[in-house]
Amino acid sequence: MAKRAKEQPTRTFLVMVDRTEELKVALRYACRRASHTGGRVSLLCVIEPPEGMGWMAVEQLAESEGRQEAEEKLQELSAKVVEWTGQMPAIHIREGRPLDELLKLVEEEPTISILVLAADAGPKGPGPLVTALSGKHVAKLRVPLTIVPGNLTDAQIDTLT
Repeated sequence: MAKRAKEQPTRTFLVMVDRTEELKVALRYACRRASHTGGRVSLLCVIEPPEGMGWMAVEQLAESEGRQEAEEKLQELSAKVVEWTGQMPAIHIREGRPLDELLKLVEEEPTISILVLAADAGPKGPGPLVTALSGKHVAKLRVPLTIVPGNLTDAQIDTLT
């Protein structure tokens, strides 16, 4: 009797990697949900192109530094995903505007089934991605959007998931 191929996870939880404090909340939530539903976590890091530098060598240096910073952040977050789920995440690195690249990835990658973002609980508001995707751009998503309050503690996340 032939061995059955290992089944692909039925749910992939996409988390947008950025420099916000609430990223940890979104990541932990996505990892807990993935663990409890037999799913997987996917990370997207978008490197924004340097604006208005003008000199090609300076632009290339900035792009190189941006990519190195992104790779280091993704290694750090991947270790957390493995710790919390037991699986390596799928990694996506793109260059461009974060909203545009996020929408393109969700459209292009059929395995992504849920987008998880955390909203900034501070006075500045929920953040540009949450604002855009919960407003006029929500119709551009083909997957559900989960918005997690960015001020949740680990214990609160664990209770919710």
